[in-house]
Amino acid sequence: MSKKLTLSALMERHLEKSPNACALMAGDCRISYAGLDRMARSAAAWLREQGIGQGDRVAVWLVNRPEWLALMLGISRIGAVLVAVNTRYRVAELQHILSASGARMLVMQPSFRKVDFQVLLEGLEPHTVPDLEIIAVLEPEAEMPALAGSLTLRFPILDTSYAPDIADNSCESELAMLFTTSGTTKLPKLVMHTQRSLVSHADCVARAFRFDQPEAGLLAPLPFCGTFGLVPVITALAAGMPVAVMHAFDAEPAVELIRKHQLTHLFGSDEMYWRILDAMPEGSRLESLRVCGFAAFQTGAEDLVRKAEVRSIPLAGVYGSSEVQALFSIQSVREGEEHRYKGGGFPADPNARLRVRDTESGELLEPEQSGVLEICAGGNFAGYFNNPEATSEAVDHEGFFSTGDIGYLHRDGSFIYQTRAGDAIRLSGFLVNPAEIEDLLRDCRGVEEAQVIGADIDGKPTCVAFVIAEPDTQIDAEDIRAWLKNVTASFKVPARVWFLDAFPVTESANGTKIQRAKLRAMAAERVASNTH
Repeated sequence: MSKKLTLSALMERHLEKSPNACALMAGDCRISYAGLDRMARSAAAWLREQGIGQGDRVAVWLVNRPEWLALMLGISRIGAVLVAVNTRYRVAELQHILSASGARMLVMQPSFRKVDFQVLLEGLEPHTVPDLEIIAVLEPEAEMPALAGSLTLRFPILDTSYAPDIADNSCESELAMLFTTSGTTKLPKLVMHTQRSLVSHADCVARAFRFDQPEAGLLAPLPFCGTFGLVPVITALAAGMPVAVMHAFDAEPAVELIRKHQLTHLFGSDEMYWRILDAMPEGSRLESLRVCGFAAFQTGAEDLVRKAEVRSIPLAGVYGSSEVQALFSIQSVREGEEHRYKGGGFPADPNARLRVRDTESGELLEPEQSGVLEICAGGNFAGYFNNPEATSEAVDHEGFFSTGDIGYLHRDGSFIYQTRAGDAIRLSGFLVNPAEIEDLLRDCRGVEEAQVIGADIDGKPTCVAFVIAEPDTQIDAEDIRAWLKNVTASFKVPARVWFLDAFPVTESANGTKIQRAKLRAMAAERVASNTH
């Protein structure tokens, strides 16, 4: 009999056999599968008591914590949909996500470190989020935020007195999660995943990435709001592997947790691994690690792999996206593997189909020829929420998703990711559409037009902006950057802002086009000469 592919059924696998086994470790707290299940049922019962039901969207705006995962399980249990909100988002992004998703409830915490979520929430314009009815705050002693038209409540998620036997209304084909992504639109699209796509992908990853091996453990330092952070955790829950939860990544505590719990699995960016290496005492090793996937967003990936190997950190390139989920594939770590530091590798799903299409002719290409990667697999998304036009552009009638990434296939079934086909910029691990930042810049007082370009500064990927000021306006670069810091995530604030009288353009049959390639060259030249 085949397994039921829902998040509730995933938990039942362990509740039947080993309910007291450790599921999560957070600080000094250890939570068993039975304990996590009680939290999830409590969350489900409370949500239902507030009128949340089948198909309703619940936005979760929390840092990594056990309650995030209990909410995920509870929301899915009643057939509702979790909208994952990045805690680094500011007013503009939050407003867009809540509006586009039609979320009826927002679950939040008052603050984290230097970020005051209540102040950000109060910056929302109520008429832009007409569907938002309830704001639920986790901390029992916190001051309650206010938003006109919304009811504010405390969410007693740790109170397990709420109906522990609440019925499971989840279904494999139902929508379970909305992730954000960047693409051809100005602001992030919402990527739909069903219960089946999440759980079937987790089962494939568990086998391919050796989550199901004895004495295994996962460190979870990446935000659960993105697939790179959440997929490893769902996979660990599927495989019965304990997870050490970090609120946010910090190198020294990460090293300590790996040593303390003898953790075996870790996934993150190249920058994260560089910071781990810097935090390790001279000559020390992390010998418990077995599988360490990384995505390269900076230069020097090959050097990173070599240096990490000396410290017993077996790095291998991975590939993924919100649409096909993180950990779609991983490179081989065999000795002498020449592609180990590159994105791509062997798909986790043995039934996944990949092909490569020529960017100009549209013809399918043979192995070793570069073109746009197209993917059809069990973990593929169900489309873009309330955006059938974008869905039809991205997914063909056979179910292949056109990734917008350039790469090529090997004859052994693996593939290599080379670069992004469009102009999207990878910032702090997130793929960001420059148009999103450009639109915000145009809202800044004194800015008439703006173009945002990716650039490397001191070896790190960032973005820079070219701005045309409004006539007779006095404004400088730091004024613009300071304004942006109040309305968007810090990683989207350009590291440099330069003023131009006009953008370089070219005339074509389709009209006048800005020469972004020339802007990239100008940016590289100015960065090299350290022009501010």
